Amino acid sequence: MQAEEKPPGAAPFATPFDWIGGEARVKALVDRFYDLMDLEPGYAALRAAHGSDLAKARQHLFWFLCGWLGGPQHYTERFGHPKLRLRHMPFVIGILERDQWLACMDQAMGETGVDPALRERLQTSFFQTADWMRNSPA
Repeated sequence: MQAEEKPPGAAPFATPFDWIGGEARVKALVDRFYDLMDLEPGYAALRAAHGSDLAKARQHLFWFLCGWLGGPQHYTERFGHPKLRLRHMPFVIGILERDQWLACMDQAMGETGVDPALRERLQTSFFQTADWMRNSPA
């Protein structure tokens, strides 16, 4: 039996979750993201918005990204619909915070070896989501 060929430009995996490499790779991405946020001065505004302890944020982003990427729905099983904008309303999210989040995630994707084609697709999706999360004009 011959493997089914994918059309040109099609993703090589059924879901971005499979493409990234499953839960272990999502966990590595999230851990690197928060480590960078903690270490890099260029992400200071983003880090300040997260309070003193990042453990809960790490866990929630991991659960969320697993499902968002097409894998296990850990977040929705625990909390229901993510309601991202509503859950982030208590925090000021302006252009600076959006841009720092995007830069930090892009750096984490690069450092954890996310496939360049997937990284490009995720950058677009992350930008759309991050821009929609803005609740401050500045």
